[in-house]
Amino acid sequence: MNKVVEFLSDNPVQYFATIGLDGKPKVRPFQFMLEKDGKLYFCTSNQKDVFEQLKECPYIEITTSNPAFAWIRLSGKAVFSTDIEIKKAVLESSELVKPVYQTPENPTFEIFYLEDAQAVIADLSGNPPAKYTL
Repeated sequence: MNKVVEFLSDNPVQYFATIGLDGKPKVRPFQFMLEKDGKLYFCTSNQKDVFEQLKECPYIEITTSNPAFAWIRLSGKAVFSTDIEIKKAVLESSELVKPVYQTPENPTFEIFYLEDAQAVIADLSGNPPAKYTL
């Protein structure tokens, strides 16, 4: 878990893939927020297409790479949460998110974690990829 969190934190722009309501893949930049109790948390607005896509088909995949061309692929099932303490922690952890939502009670502010998450970190070294079950 620590290697996955470290990689996501060190490379803050990730690319988040969902299945669109039209059945076609959709990818957009996203950002990992935090890890709590073994769960990886993300956030979005319930006014965005990605929210509706996750409600319809909660299975996602995320990828990013670092300057040395190592990369991560992370997949799992998005599970929405209403935990106000996690919402507070997300707001405090992100200078990007805090001005958008301002308070954990904002009715458009949604958080979710990945259930049954799997991660692979690989590089061009020729060594086998590191695999993680989270």
